[in-house]
Amino acid sequence: MQFVRTILWVLLLVGILAFSFGNWDKQIDVRIWPGIVWDTRVPALVVVSFLFGLVPMWLYHRGVHWRQSRRISALETATTKMTSPKTEARPAAPVRPENSDRNLPPDPANPVEPEPTPKS
Repeated sequence: MQFVRTILWVLLLVGILAFSFGNWDKQIDVRIWPGIVWDTRVPALVVVSFLFGLVPMWLYHRGVHWRQSRRISALETATTKMTSPKTEARPAAPVRPENSDRNLPPDPANPVEPEPTPKS
């Protein structure tokens, strides 16, 4: 793909050079505002107009490409974190001293009171 892009840029450059050599002798007046006139040659005007159209669109394209690559990398990172096995450290069982059982009251036989039965 890089080869095709290089060929297109070379063809564009050759076309601009051929146009420039063919139209270099023609000078035109470009009126920017009343009282401001720019005397220039046709190839310079064509190149400047081309760059005025190309540069903003190229900057927009690079910005969108940069933003999308950041989104994709963030999504890939999140997906990798979700699919990786989680290794959780389990806390060790608390060590109870042997004498602590003597100080505690005995566990009740039934800690939950049963529901009252309706009397008929």
